[in-house]
Amino acid sequence: MTQTTPALPRLGTIELAREGRLLRITLNRPDALNAVNLELHDDLAEALWFAQCDTGSDVVVLTGAGRAFSAGGDLDHIENNARNPHLFDHEARIAKRIVTTLLDIDKPVVCRLNGHAVGLGATLALLCDVIFAAENAKIGDPHVGLGLVAGDGGAVIWAQRIGLTRAKEYLLTGDLLTAARAAEIGLVNHCLPLDELDAAVDAFCAKLLNGATGAIRATKILTNLELKRLATALMDAGIAYESVSVRSADHLEGIQALKEKRKPTFTGR
Repeated sequence: MTQTTPALPRLGTIELAREGRLLRITLNRPDALNAVNLELHDDLAEALWFAQCDTGSDVVVLTGAGRAFSAGGDLDHIENNARNPHLFDHEARIAKRIVTTLLDIDKPVVCRLNGHAVGLGATLALLCDVIFAAENAKIGDPHVGLGLVAGDGGAVIWAQRIGLTRAKEYLLTGDLLTAARAAEIGLVNHCLPLDELDAAVDAFCAKLLNGATGAIRATKILTNLELKRLATALMDAGIAYESVSVRSADHLEGIQALKEKRKPTFTGR
């Protein structure tokens, strides 16, 4: 009996496309540098769930439309959560679902890091299996710069990629890394000129698609077991700590300082 390839879902802020047995997921708010608002956050959970269950693909590519991969949280959305913190409860549940679903996808997920990846954008990229970054891209998790706890996955994945001491340095300061530096320390796999990015991603995906699919998937599952254990141990606490920080005076100050393009004055409250 011939298996029917599932129809691609239509989402407002994410584009899904097939290229043979490759599924391409593109964050599609280019005018906002693919910053994550409520709609994109919800769409991410739906797109990744589809990718996990999709019988029509063996490799997934995650990328962004336009100049950025994802500039992190949309500032208007962040401010709305800060002023109405009960709204964050929904987002907290979806954040956990995004991380666990991305780790549960048994097929290889390749990140085409076409531009900056910040905050949740960095977490999405780093939870992929292999990352090809354009040399103009920067990556970092500046939650603390907004008075927030990096609870939506950063504490899970950064240390697994670059070790605990380096992860603490970048998570506690929120500093951004160039793609070249990220590749040098092993945060991403490859750094290359933007005009060479597509050819490199396509060649790597072709190698995977021509490989032993069953063995590749089982190896992916095996290597993700420890990541899934860590995510199970850390995500509930991380979301809880971030939820507390959403309600803090420092968070409101961080938002206001960003809007006014000035350095924040934090009080620890």
